Amino acid sequence: MRLSVDGHPVDVTDGATLLDAVRAAGLAVPTLCHDDRLSTVASCRTCLVEVAGRGLAAACSTPAQDGLVIAVEASRPDRRAALEAIVAGLPPKALDAYQGGPEADRSELARECAEYGVHAPAGAVLLPVRGIDHSHPYVKLDRDLCIACGRCVRACAEIQGTFALTLVGRGAGTVVAPGTGGPWAESDCVSCGACVDTCPTGALSEPGLLDLQRTTSEQAPSEQAPSEQAPSEQRTTTCGYCGVGCTLEVATRGNSIMTIKPAMNGSLNRGHACVKGRFAHGFLNSAERLSTPLIRRNGTLTPATWDEAIGFVAARLAAVRAADPDGFALISSARATNEENYLARKFARAVMGTNNVDNCSRLCHAPSATGLAAAFGLGGGTNPFDDLDAAILLVGANPTAAHPVVGSRIFQRVMGGARLVVVDPRRTYLARHADVHLRPRPGTNVAVFNGLAHVLVREGMADSAFLAAHATGYEELRVLLEDYPPDRVAAISGVPAEDLVQAARLYGEAAAPAIFYGLGVTEHLHGTDGVRTLANLAVLRGAVGPGGGGGVNPLRGQNNVQGASDMGALPDVLPGYQKVGDPAARDRCATAWGTEPPARPGLRIPQMFAAARSGALQALWIIGEDVLTTDPDSTAVRAALEACPLVICNDLFLSDTAAAADVVFPVAAWLEKEGTFVNFDRRFQRVREAVVPPAGVRTDFAVLHAVADRMGAGLGCESPADAMAECAAVAPLFGGVTHSRLDREGPLHWPCGSPDSPGTPRLYEDGFATPDGLAHLAARPYLPPGEECDGEFPFLLITGRRAEHYNSGSMTRRTANLRLLGRETVDVGPGDAAALGVGDGDAVRVASRHGEAVLQVKISDDVEPGQVFAGFHFPGAAVNGLTSPVGDEATGCPEYKVTAVRLAASSRSAGGGPSR
Repeated sequence: MRLSVDGHPVDVTDGATLLDAVRAAGLAVPTLCHDDRLSTVASCRTCLVEVAGRGLAAACSTPAQDGLVIAVEASRPDRRAALEAIVAGLPPKALDAYQGGPEADRSELARECAEYGVHAPAGAVLLPVRGIDHSHPYVKLDRDLCIACGRCVRACAEIQGTFALTLVGRGAGTVVAPGTGGPWAESDCVSCGACVDTCPTGALSEPGLLDLQRTTSEQAPSEQAPSEQAPSEQRTTTCGYCGVGCTLEVATRGNSIMTIKPAMNGSLNRGHACVKGRFAHGFLNSAERLSTPLIRRNGTLTPATWDEAIGFVAARLAAVRAADPDGFALISSARATNEENYLARKFARAVMGTNNVDNCSRLCHAPSATGLAAAFGLGGGTNPFDDLDAAILLVGANPTAAHPVVGSRIFQRVMGGARLVVVDPRRTYLARHADVHLRPRPGTNVAVFNGLAHVLVREGMADSAFLAAHATGYEELRVLLEDYPPDRVAAISGVPAEDLVQAARLYGEAAAPAIFYGLGVTEHLHGTDGVRTLANLAVLRGAVGPGGGGGVNPLRGQNNVQGASDMGALPDVLPGYQKVGDPAARDRCATAWGTEPPARPGLRIPQMFAAARSGALQALWIIGEDVLTTDPDSTAVRAALEACPLVICNDLFLSDTAAAADVVFPVAAWLEKEGTFVNFDRRFQRVREAVVPPAGVRTDFAVLHAVADRMGAGLGCESPADAMAECAAVAPLFGGVTHSRLDREGPLHWPCGSPDSPGTPRLYEDGFATPDGLAHLAARPYLPPGEECDGEFPFLLITGRRAEHYNSGSMTRRTANLRLLGRETVDVGPGDAAALGVGDGDAVRVASRHGEAVLQVKISDDVEPGQVFAGFHFPGAAVNGLTSPVGDEATGCPEYKVTAVRLAASSRSAGGGPSR
């Protein structure tokens, strides 16, 4: 359509508004009630423009039409009058309200009033003082600045999907308030900050640096609030918490972080973030940060110089290498950058001469890499997140807590009409909004997935043309599926047969269904079978690769769990998932490194611990993992660390694992380093140093270099950019990925094999990456889990994440997030709680066949009768001391989701509070 705006012709597309036309003309009008991301209400009237032949119209809500003549400048007095009406009852501070940011910019209202020459009227009758609410650690409310525009209410509902806010009062007294009433801190707010970002007046704001420091643990004495006159800077980086990979804008002043805000152009988060990425950065300044290396002397960790610590480690490792290279093992880190992971596994292979290198994906998504590679050819999710469409099958995942931005976007699709099937024993937030919620007994996933496949085949929803052209193994699978009719699956899993059929129909009848899954699929004795049988559904439906559809996509837990594996920090693969025995891959590495990597696969993490207990392992280097908190069967892990002659640990804090080590290196956090991460849908994204690490702290990259240099075996790759370039040279999957290209073009999905490749957001469109080019269906029978409940241990414990904290909590427990969730609890159903005679907040002793813990009860109908749930964020809770040592048969991934326990009221006070 073509319109005239102040005499200038502009073209806009169908569905555009007059506001779009005004902007297309290079002009601007105030929009105090409007945010492009939100639904339009047209309540403030500050965007009024003159439409020839019609009069005044609200630009934000009036549809553009071909031939309209718009006058913007001529209607300026009308907009000024609207601003004056809004300001009339506000206090003078409203025209000087700050929203924060790199320059402490004035609020949108204040800026527009300055532009239009609107001042606080002399002798104005002000609204009654409505007061402030500073109860929340991250969101501050000044009701006297609220103009009831409703943007925060809509942001909470439409971006976050929480519906925590509402407008209360009448007329000029209308103000935003928590929907539950009472203080903000006691509301349903999930602290994402979307309301703060959209507020146009400063009524909602976030705390400044000093406020944040007052709400966290004691800060380092040297860390002072920067001068307001100091110059400010802004860096774009990628969040270092979960695997979503949100793009963040970090505003700093004087090497201190002032604010972190989600980037509006973030490739996946699109201007949204969660409480961790947005606010939980106070740990950087914690007085508990390690700032000097530690060496164990006479049984006690004591401070050492860097030169001393590097020399000590280098000498001990050189001795191990000379005696037996396989006496060394290295656990790399999903928290570290790709470049640090690349260098770590290069250290193990090229310097120490062993393939004993692994990372924490072993404990979460190793079955994904193995299962997806067997089914389709590559060990990553098949589709970009944007491919979730009109039908979603969400399995064994609670993204609202573990991947909040993903959870919000799924919720947005559901509210927009997408059909949702949730398979999860717990009644999660998204399960409450699902069309069908299947609640299988933990450990019965394979039976449920086979049951869904049975219905797809029985009712003719399998895509026979796709199967004939693009798949193999169908006949064997069809025979197996005959044994999984809905009634038998119901008997195995507890899922009603009619619900199973309804779920299969919703998935089978959708045009382009998408599967997203989490640790509820992988962390089982038969986790790889779970991935394979889940992948069967997409193949049967023709909803993957050449068939289109949303494919099969794991939701990765930690920020770089995908990238750590991509870089070859696994015992059986080199960078880019090349097998260690592949001659061509070994030749590429030998050319780049000057030495050939070992050909025999190394030890997995559980095998490393077993080797340490047996005396075979002489040195273990753990980078960025608190294995005593996060790994299963903590008692056995501690025994391994005690038995190993040399344990080296890189960490920010003296974690339980660091405290048990012989040498501790203080290292930098994600906001203090350069490199890249790979998120859950295979996007390489840049990580940039926003602040300089504290004095005495080095990056993992620098520590690895220093030890290798002291051993006389330089690693090359002097910078992270060099490491990425070398990785691209040895791994064809990443051949086109460089720092300079990411800086220039933005994120790239692998495979990206050459500098002119655009990357591959959607895998297998031209065929699968298996040797025969076909998708491989898997005929896998249901087998029971590693543990069963009995009379002695009648409850089934499931472990997982809470929204407020991150894994072992070493970072978030040193922020004001402790005010949001200060201790671990065990979720118990109302009936079970009554039978046990316990109530909310009571202490219970939770005992398993492997250990025990005392936790506070939280009564919740999220869990089924006979099941309980606990997080693992507080080392003092010792939750992983309860879990079973049983692991997935194919990968060794622990069975965190099935542990038999008993509960009994306890007179002992509950653990699980803040632990250092």
